Amino acid sequence: MDITHYMNTVGQAARKASRAMAKADTASKNHALALIAAAIRRDAAQLTAANQLDLDAARAAGLAPAMLDRLTLSDKAIATMAEGLEQIASLPDPIGEISNMKYRPSGIQVGQMRVPLGVIGIIYEARPNVTVDAAGLCIKSGNATILRGGSEAIHCNQALAKLVMEGLSGAGLPAEAVQIVETTDRAAVGAMITMPQYIDVIVPRGGKGLIARLMQDGTVPMIKHLDGICHVYIDDKADLAKALPVAFNAKCHRYGTCNTMETLLVARAFAPTVLPQLAKLYAGKEVELRGDAEAQNILAGYAHLKAATEEDWRTEYLDAILSVKIVADMDEAINHINTYSSQHTDAIITEDYSRAMRFLREVDSASVMVNASTRFADGFEYGLGAEIGISNDKLHARGPVGLEGLTSLKYVVLGHGEVRV
Repeated sequence: MDITHYMNTVGQAARKASRAMAKADTASKNHALALIAAAIRRDAAQLTAANQLDLDAARAAGLAPAMLDRLTLSDKAIATMAEGLEQIASLPDPIGEISNMKYRPSGIQVGQMRVPLGVIGIIYEARPNVTVDAAGLCIKSGNATILRGGSEAIHCNQALAKLVMEGLSGAGLPAEAVQIVETTDRAAVGAMITMPQYIDVIVPRGGKGLIARLMQDGTVPMIKHLDGICHVYIDDKADLAKALPVAFNAKCHRYGTCNTMETLLVARAFAPTVLPQLAKLYAGKEVELRGDAEAQNILAGYAHLKAATEEDWRTEYLDAILSVKIVADMDEAINHINTYSSQHTDAIITEDYSRAMRFLREVDSASVMVNASTRFADGFEYGLGAEIGISNDKLHARGPVGLEGLTSLKYVVLGHGEVRV
């Protein structure tokens, strides 16, 4: 395959489709989402079979358990994909919304209109649910998208893409508004990130290596989804009844996700009370704890205990491993987080309102939480319907990127024949 020719063809089709999507009415977009959701439920067995082909190949290739977890498309995951599309359809359509209209002394009115970004290229790894989430959000926000999923999920992604194109055609929208890159050749990624004439923004969802390559070689603007080194800080004013389930859920609900806690910080005064009880919960899941000297003393006798190194504070494990550090107070906790966090999601457990508000203000992350598991940092849980990724950036979008994150604003002016003097 001539990759350059192929990607140019895909890009040209996406650009043409983006113009049709930008002027599509809300009813047509919602109809397409409903048709795709119905097709996913109808063909659930076929999707499971396609996913099994991917899983068999991944296991044969020796993929890590965390990657296998991301790749697995369970019955619940299939149902959630369909539900996510229906939730997107129920959300207000942001396109064409005019806001901030103000009269100027000249007599003109100036405001802003929300518009699609155009063509969005999405590069992701072994996450077949991203195919549907991204397609749904791009459809509702009036964008076209080019999806380049990981080779590990090629069978499942192709099966999902057929259902998406079926739904678009059924609603009278261009099927090319959502295209899956059919080749697993990595040269396709190089082409995507250097096609500003066809692609307006790239959303990469992958490891540090992928992001580094795209930042070095890309000529298309990016909304970056980096790693998730997430923290939970248990304050000495924490409620034990809240601290235990939150700290357990943040680590053990799922290991292979970017919003999973990787470092637990505990106030020194409360550590002897909460850590031994948490250790019993983690032991049930055989979680390896990597503690600093103080944590090791408190956790002496824990079967899966190792000494933490400097590198542990900077590591996203995506596994049943948790680093644990004892801190003097909230000041030290905030300093540690702002030093080592990837600015994804960080949480505090406390009953002190003033400390909670300080934590929200001073922790420089995309999502900051009080008395809640970091696992809630998710577009679906935030009511966005789904997410195209969780941006660690500050521009153009931050946190879970939903509909508004896939739009831009342009200025609009309403006049009555005014001229500038």
